[in-house]
Amino acid sequence: MWLLLAFTSAALLGLYDVAKKKALDSNAVLPVLLLNTLFSSLIFSPVILSSALGAGWFDGTILATHAGNAEAHALVAIKSAIVLASWIFGYYGIKHLPITIVGPINATRPVMVLVGAMLFFGERLNALQWAGVLLAVVSLFMLSRSGKREGVDFAHDKWILCVAAAAVIGAASGLYDKFIMGRLEPVFVQSWYNAYQLVMMAAAVGIMRRSAHHKASPFHWSWAIPLISVLISCADFAYLFSLRQPDAMISVVSMIRRGSVLVSFACGAVLFHEKNLKAKAADLALILIGMVFLYFGSK
Repeated sequence: MWLLLAFTSAALLGLYDVAKKKALDSNAVLPVLLLNTLFSSLIFSPVILSSALGAGWFDGTILATHAGNAEAHALVAIKSAIVLASWIFGYYGIKHLPITIVGPINATRPVMVLVGAMLFFGERLNALQWAGVLLAVVSLFMLSRSGKREGVDFAHDKWILCVAAAAVIGAASGLYDKFIMGRLEPVFVQSWYNAYQLVMMAAAVGIMRRSAHHKASPFHWSWAIPLISVLISCADFAYLFSLRQPDAMISVVSMIRRGSVLVSFACGAVLFHEKNLKAKAADLALILIGMVFLYFGSK
């Protein structure tokens, strides 16, 4: 069950990246991110109200949860700060780079998560799983080299550094998710972490808008903005419930979720007409094979 949820999350995550790229086209980053946190919070606001008021609107459903104590809210607030930091870097990076370059960089997260999972959670991979991981690592390296043909200097481009920072922080978030999901309910985590993100993002935008050194970028409405919130909410919902399963392995779930690069790559070719697709397609085939190895190694 946890594998099916992980693959579902991967597909939704790929569409989320596409919607994000579309929404950020010639648009201001911070207002888009603020609206994303707003709409995500609105989606789960009935769950928060039900638990806070003790109304029991969702009793007997997968959306049923409790109000939570101070410790639980502190754990979720930490998650909100980690994810928001990753999003800020990631939004700036994907705005200025081709999605077929951003996807592969993001796909390095499972390697970092794997190391962390082995160090902190004692996870061990079998031979098939290791084969899947190694295939993915090789393919990601090849994809990164393909990006150089498009004139992107990986060592000095600040937007590449932004995406890399987002990937590192995102990997830390994955490990933290494994930690808190053994203690908290998935619905409680997702509903409240969206709310805390909205508060943090509103404060950040307010401070930056008041800064004399901050130059406001023009903002225009796009229907891709609320679509971002719907897709990431559904992707995270499937992801958190996957981690909730007793036999779920964070290293495998994280690797499967990076399969979202296949979805974003296809859309990058069709919708955004990006370049150097043949070389990247061959590298993506290795990722797909790696996902197959991970799947059968986890059955």
